[in-house]
Amino acid sequence: MGRAAAVTGAATATARAKTSGQPENLPSQTVSHTEHVQEAAPAFIGWLQPLVIWQPNSWHQPIGRPCYVPRGLPSGTVPHSTQSRGDSALDRRLLLAVLPTPLEPADRLGSALGMEPGALWVKRDDVTGLGGGGNKVRKLEYLCADALARGADVLVTGGGPQSNHVRITAAAANRLGLDCAVVLAGPRPAVATGNVLLVEVLGSEVTWLGGEGSLDHYAIEAAIHEVADRLGAAGRRPYRIPVGGASAVGELGYIRAAAELREQAAVLFGDVDLVVVADGSGGTHAGLAAGLGDLSLVLGVDVGARPDLDTQVPAKAAEAAALAGLPAPAGEVRVDHGHIGPGYGAPTEDCRQAVLLAARSEGLVLDPVYTGKALAGLVAALRDGSVGPSTRTVFMHTGGMPALFAGPYAAWGRDG
Repeated sequence: MGRAAAVTGAATATARAKTSGQPENLPSQTVSHTEHVQEAAPAFIGWLQPLVIWQPNSWHQPIGRPCYVPRGLPSGTVPHSTQSRGDSALDRRLLLAVLPTPLEPADRLGSALGMEPGALWVKRDDVTGLGGGGNKVRKLEYLCADALARGADVLVTGGGPQSNHVRITAAAANRLGLDCAVVLAGPRPAVATGNVLLVEVLGSEVTWLGGEGSLDHYAIEAAIHEVADRLGAAGRRPYRIPVGGASAVGELGYIRAAAELREQAAVLFGDVDLVVVADGSGGTHAGLAAGLGDLSLVLGVDVGARPDLDTQVPAKAAEAAALAGLPAPAGEVRVDHGHIGPGYGAPTEDCRQAVLLAARSEGLVLDPVYTGKALAGLVAALRDGSVGPSTRTVFMHTGGMPALFAGPYAAWGRDG
């Protein structure tokens, strides 16, 4: 059986895995994403019956089976699950995203970069819908299914001050009738802009870590645990989600996305030679590599969110593949560390130029924290010859537009 078939079909056996870095001796009320949802599946299925509501333009084609996306559900209901008895881990998800996302040619941008016609494509995961869209919706389909299966009543996560993941987690919590508590790096700003404003609009409980605002991945992870412990001690049922949703459960979303991408590419142009993606917590990169079956097919561009991507991405890819019942991906991990600048979220000129180039050649709006730096990485790879002009390249647009409205980037559209 081919990898795509293995991803889209019902697996005959499902591997169990635990994500790393979790604290021991959690309060009994705390629900951890690290334990496989399979154990709680019967109870989950019992109360979360498939609910299908047809509305115009709501056709949704998940990999493996057609269904309709529920729209405008009454208060107190949740999106239906694709889960049924005997399904693989890849089927244990809630339908939160608008899928499949488009795969679009980007010949004007490609030409500006010296690429041949038909070589550059953009996978539009910025238009997944929920909470303004972005790649994190795919991960949250699995993470939220796990949270509900375990009886959680509050999602707990964290990230940088302009975290897209935090914004979309807050939206997912509201969509499902859960509370949300988040941890953000740095001091609370006097004026909320970008994703901070949206998190406040969505009504999450926010804990600011203070300090200078630099992103310390493991300090945020520790703070997530502390908040979850506090909530658990108060009788709540928190579900911890790591920074970026980067766990084996969350990465299933990008194993499924890899199958979706390959199906689209097969119709449009054939095999994918390379996928370029921003590397924050590494989960999207890991899921894509696991789904494609080869680490060398994905070029991650480090944005400075964590210090250990070279080891964490292959480890997470192997873990997610095992959970999905797939072999660990072959090849060597590819991460470009040359475009971080002074630090996570720090403005850089090559990022600004990449954002302007995408906007003015394709009408494609990137962000200054993730996708702008990812495109800067592709520009550099074309210049140094590690990516050729005919390489069939898919640029993964993971969203993040709200960050452009934050203060440090306010003058980016002005020339000179």
